[in-house]
Amino acid sequence: MRSSIAQRVALAVLAAAAVGSAWAADTAACGRWPAWESFRARFVADSGRVIDPVAHTTSEGQSYGLFFALVANDPAAFASILRWTEDNLAGGDLTARLPAWQWGKQNENAWGVIDDNAASDSDMWIAYSLLEAGRLWRMPKYAALGQLLAERILREESVQLPGLGRTVLPGPRGFQPRAGTARLNPSYFPLQLVQRLAGLFPDSAWKEVAAGAVEIVVRSAPKGFAPEWVIYQADGGFRPDPESNAVGSFNAIRVYLWAGMLAEDEPARPALLAALAPMARHVAEQGTPPLEVDTRSGIAKGAGPAGFSAALLPFLQASGRADLAAQQRLRIEAKAALERADNYYEQALGLFGLGWMDGRYRFARDGALLIQWTCGAN
Repeated sequence: MRSSIAQRVALAVLAAAAVGSAWAADTAACGRWPAWESFRARFVADSGRVIDPVAHTTSEGQSYGLFFALVANDPAAFASILRWTEDNLAGGDLTARLPAWQWGKQNENAWGVIDDNAASDSDMWIAYSLLEAGRLWRMPKYAALGQLLAERILREESVQLPGLGRTVLPGPRGFQPRAGTARLNPSYFPLQLVQRLAGLFPDSAWKEVAAGAVEIVVRSAPKGFAPEWVIYQADGGFRPDPESNAVGSFNAIRVYLWAGMLAEDEPARPALLAALAPMARHVAEQGTPPLEVDTRSGIAKGAGPAGFSAALLPFLQASGRADLAAQQRLRIEAKAALERADNYYEQALGLFGLGWMDGRYRFARDGALLIQWTCGAN
């Protein structure tokens, strides 16, 4: 029998409080988050639409906006971003459908959904942010909506893959060309989110998804570098994706970000950090993250933008290379005047990486979001 939302929210409050009190004593973050305020002013319209100048608006942008608003304790921004998402990407009802992944200018006279396929990573971030907002702000309606979305993700975006188990596909359509084969994106599996959903809904398939997520990240990176996309075949395991040509770049940089932000006592953390260690070695040798990596050979080229450096900060810190994290932070500061201020994605990577480094938030072992909004509070 499914537990009531109120029961789950109450249990989550107690669990997070027990885990978070010690962390809160060490964090330096409190009060306003100027970086979020700058991001909100630059990219979030009054309507709640997160504007990506390149892709107009995506469910990814909306999902990240929700998470940042929650971390910043900005319920008004959270509500407006959620409202815009529901009204424009979900046909006015997130209880009835997954949000479309892309919205923008359809023609000279109309704006609207450009591609109504969903993006499962964005859907997971939305579900997670709703559930945690319900707990932290004590708003059961958000938790209820988050649970409905988590259930819909499993129902409409996951499949059973032989040898891998229940797996969330990148979207409902177009990622399983034939039975037993799937096109996957390793950056679509933030383990802390999947673990949280597995813990909140133990009778669901999220626990199986979590086990497969670790395997996807580790086995898709044979040289220690995560690819943008990978093909999984039941009879042959993982092989390079022909469309992206086994490259790791703007998508894949998030794999290191998610791994670096895992709780120190997360059992899978050592294996993930070890599997991805060549990225830390590359930064140590070259002084910058690579712009692209051929994940089959491990050969890298180019210097990634400052947003890549921000994404790697938690990973380098978690890998025991505080020296490299400090170096990359200096690089971010040195390039600040040179980077494009209108690049939504790089700015979002900066909020994730720098926000974590500055103690704005942490993830508990069970994936719960740990936050301190007031100086000196426990």
